[in-house]
Amino acid sequence: MSDQTLSLFHQAAPPKNGLSGKPPLLLLLHGYGANEDDLFSLAPYLDERFLVVSARAPVNLRGMGYAWFNLGFTPQGIAVDPEEIEQARHTLRKFIAEVVEAYDCDPNAVYLMGFSQGAMMSLAVALTFPGIAAAVVAMSGRLLPQTLQLITDKDALIGLPIFVVHGTRDTVVPIGHGRDTRAKLAELPVDLTYREYEMAHEVSVESLEDVTEWLKERLDLASSGILIN
Repeated sequence: MSDQTLSLFHQAAPPKNGLSGKPPLLLLLHGYGANEDDLFSLAPYLDERFLVVSARAPVNLRGMGYAWFNLGFTPQGIAVDPEEIEQARHTLRKFIAEVVEAYDCDPNAVYLMGFSQGAMMSLAVALTFPGIAAAVVAMSGRLLPQTLQLITDKDALIGLPIFVVHGTRDTVVPIGHGRDTRAKLAELPVDLTYREYEMAHEVSVESLEDVTEWLKERLDLASSGILIN
C-alpha cells in the first residue's frame, strides 16, 4: 500500500508472519533517479517479520525520478551541496520517527537498507544519530566525507551491525568507493561485514540472497535476546 500522509511519500508492506507485538521496521532508501517502487520490488524476498517501508526521496528530478540530494556534473567531477545532504539527513530522522508511530513499529528494531545514494544516506543517518538504527545494509554506495565529521561519540556506535555490498564491475559508484568505505568503517567500533560481487551497479540475485540471510540473522539474534549493538 502507498501513503502520502507522512513527510515522505512511501510504499508499505505489513509483516506476513502473523506474530503479535510491534514489528521490526525495514526502511528502504532508493538511489539517485529512482523512486519508492524500485527497492519495494524486493519486499517479497525479505524476511516476513519486517514491516517494509520504501520511501520516496524529496528532490524531484523533473521526470527523471527522485534523489536525496542533487548531483552537479562539472569538469572537475561530481559536486554536491553539503547543506542539501544535511537537510536530507534530518528529513530521514523525522520520517523514521513518523513511521514508527504511524505503523506502531518497535522503535528499537529499525533497520535501514539503501542502494547507491540511499546507501549513503543510510550510513549517514545510522552513524550520526546513534541508536536510531538496529542495523544497516549499504548497497553500492559510499561513505560521505561529512558523515565522519558529524560523528561525535564513537563509543555510541559500538557493535552497530553494518553490511556493505558492492559490485566489482560498478561504473557508477566504482568499487574503490566500496573499499574506501570498508577502510573508514573499520576505524569505527561497528560490527562490519563487507562483500564484493561480480556485478555492476545493481542488486544481483547472489547479493540479495546474502543480504536477506544477514538481515534474518540480525532478527534472530535480537529475538533470542542476544545484544548485537
